[in-house]
Amino acid sequence: MQLIHLPTLGPRYWTALCLASIFGANMGDFFAHNLGLGHVDGLPFLALAFVIVLVGERFDRAVHQAYYWTAIIIVRTAATNSADFLCGDMKLPRLWVMAGLAVSLAIAVASSWQWLWSRKPDQGDAAVLRADSGYWISMFIAGTLGTVIGDYCSHNLHLGDAAASILLSPILGLLFVVARGGLLRSLWFYWLTVAMVRAAGTAVGDLIASRGMLGLPLSTLVTGMIFVGLLIAWKEPARPNLVEAGT
Repeated sequence: MQLIHLPTLGPRYWTALCLASIFGANMGDFFAHNLGLGHVDGLPFLALAFVIVLVGERFDRAVHQAYYWTAIIIVRTAATNSADFLCGDMKLPRLWVMAGLAVSLAIAVASSWQWLWSRKPDQGDAAVLRADSGYWISMFIAGTLGTVIGDYCSHNLHLGDAAASILLSPILGLLFVVARGGLLRSLWFYWLTVAMVRAAGTAVGDLIASRGMLGLPLSTLVTGMIFVGLLIAWKEPARPNLVEAGT
């Protein structure tokens, strides 16, 4: 993606990513259950939507972040369904799936750094926020991993969604506290935090969507409106001398 379409790392970015994780968790379940697409049949539609976003982004020279955040939601939705397919439909043990996904994420990030990111000039936040092919592959794996972690805490540890949310949210908060000195711009800490954002978002999203609270359709609508509302209301200062980031 072009640099003019990327957000800057900061409180707005991480707040929006947390809300996107909750909304995306609900969207994945809504796609699979309420639209009747299951955990697999909806993936081609999501892949097509993702391609359309990336193609449209290439030709747009206006300064905005709509493409990036739309892609984030699509990838998060697909990650939710992929995790549910692996551990639900395929009935693979969550511990083994988490281990496999953690290794896959490490390989994806290391390979992207070796073959893509280290060969491009460091452009501030773009040192970690590349939004190229390696970035989106890593984001999908991190989202799937986070979903499995959230479900593991809720189901395998028998905590339920409420207790899992109470467990995972402070851990995520601790990562933000530890990273106050700029550690979130470190490649490995960035991806660790993204995975934990997904894990906490899964537990919180499932909790809000439970029958005892909003229910899935209303929760999807409400979390989506809050996510979009935050992006509109919380303006980001324009960055001077924006240049196009390679893809």
